[in-house]
Amino acid sequence: MDKERVEYFREFLNNRLNTLLQEAGKTVSGMIDEEKAFPDPTDQASIESNRNFLLRIRDRERKLISKIMEALERIDNGTFGICEVCGEDISDGRLKARPVTTLCIDCKTDQEEQEKRESP
Repeated sequence: MDKERVEYFREFLNNRLNTLLQEAGKTVSGMIDEEKAFPDPTDQASIESNRNFLLRIRDRERKLISKIMEALERIDNGTFGICEVCGEDISDGRLKARPVTTLCIDCKTDQEEQEKRESP
C-alpha cells in the first residue's frame, strides 16, 4: 500500500479513536451527575435501565478501541492492509468499510462459512 493511503487510514483511525475516547469520558461524567439528580426510586430505575444500555454500547466501543489500536500498530509495523491468513492485500473498499479488518474478503467469507458449519 502506498504511503498516501497508509496516512489516510492512520488519520481516519486516529480520529475515530479520539472520538470514542471522548464519548467514553462523557459517559463516566454523565453517570456521576445522574446519580445525584434523581432520588425517586422510579426515576432511578429508569436511569439504571438507560445506564445498562449505554454501558453495553460503551463495551462494544471499548472492543473497537482495542481493534483500532491494533490496526494503528499494524500501520506502524508495515502489515496494515495485508490479510493475516493468505498474505494478500486487502482491498481498499474493504478497508474503507472496516479499517480494523485483518482478513481479505475471501478469507473472511471462508471463516464465516466454517463457523456456520461448526455451529449447531
